[in-house]
Amino acid sequence: MDYSEILYASEGGIATITLNRPDRLNAWTGRMHQEVKAAMRAAAEDEAVRVIVLTGAGRGFCAGADMQNLQTIQGGETRAATQAEAPFDPASAADFQKTYSYFPAVPKPIIAAINGPCAGLGLVISLYADLRFASDAAVFSTAFSRRGLIAEHGSSWLLPRLVGFANAADLLYSARRVSPAEALAMGLVNRVIPHEQFMAEVMAYAGMLAREVSPRSLREMKREIWNGLFQTLGEAIDSANADMAGSFVSEDFKEGVAHYVEKRAPAFTGR
Repeated sequence: MDYSEILYASEGGIATITLNRPDRLNAWTGRMHQEVKAAMRAAAEDEAVRVIVLTGAGRGFCAGADMQNLQTIQGGETRAATQAEAPFDPASAADFQKTYSYFPAVPKPIIAAINGPCAGLGLVISLYADLRFASDAAVFSTAFSRRGLIAEHGSSWLLPRLVGFANAADLLYSARRVSPAEALAMGLVNRVIPHEQFMAEVMAYAGMLAREVSPRSLREMKREIWNGLFQTLGEAIDSANADMAGSFVSEDFKEGVAHYVEKRAPAFTGR
């Protein structure tokens, strides 16, 4: 796919997807949705890529759905047409086959590098990432209640699991602006980084994952964590026990032991 609303780059085991409508604070469009999905597939299928970073161009991450598009939705018209698209991975759990819930089906860690304002659908997109790092110039809002909308695209399920019921209710009901410090305190983001060092520190962390840990472990752990949200403790234990045998015969397990014993940098293959 030719990209017109995102940028895609791959270097050092890191694929960087940049939402690229800076004049609109990277407001989300149908075209951007398709381009991000295509870029995620390109990163997933590229064996050289081990980590994916999603960020925004200019001073914003994503201000939500483009308001010009929202103005075209009238009467009984809905965005239901987007629900009919093919799933990212038909073999994934049904919960990860919805329009925006496919990030968990991408078999590599996704880091949302939230460099600025992150609102509405932009916030939902970030919730589906595995990790969220925020610049101290970021600001967060669910926005939906101030547009006469509902808790869109699974945010009513995701937010309570990330920040607890009370915080989720506050964020959704009020749609107030939340600072990076408050977002960190409630668990909405993993880390807040000074804006001047933001992308350098994000890429340093992503580089650590790309170089120092097993891609196979990352792939399997991501699957375990997301599937675990739908399992009992016993089911999660049984599933992990069933997966353990495969780990013991993997190339990455052998390399994990060898590089530790030999006191050298690892050379994981992901197999």
